[in-house]
Amino acid sequence: MKKSKLHQFIFTCAMALVMVYAMICYNIALNIGHMTNQIFVLALEELVIMWPIAIVLEWFFVEKIAVSLAMKKVDHQRDSQQYIKLTICSMIVCIMCPIMSFIATLLFKDAGIQIIAVWIETTVFNFPMAFVWQIFFGGAFVRKMESYFIRQIA
Repeated sequence: MKKSKLHQFIFTCAMALVMVYAMICYNIALNIGHMTNQIFVLALEELVIMWPIAIVLEWFFVEKIAVSLAMKKVDHQRDSQQYIKLTICSMIVCIMCPIMSFIATLLFKDAGIQIIAVWIETTVFNFPMAFVWQIFFGGAFVRKMESYFIRQIA
């Protein structure tokens, strides 16, 4: 089923919200050394800044590049739609994680002249979490909700 632009935009906003909020919580927990309930509230402050940035990046740049890269890795005749979706999701994480880590490094870390080193470190810490969260938890939840709502409309 072909998605409308509105449907695609709502999906992008929902996915960005789930991914960005989780990653902010994760980074705050890394910074303070443990997880607390207060992190969920503290993350809302950064969410106001990072969520719109993620939506714009995803909507205008990343999705097109990720789909293009993913289509080079799959065989439409042989591979399942699920595999194709997961390949696209993987490519999105590969692109978004370094970009969002760089933006977070600029905005929220006092990196100074160590900005490249701090950015690389941030990306290395973020990538496994972003990938697992996207494929198995947050991203899977949003994709499941999308399927549910599509069935309700149809």
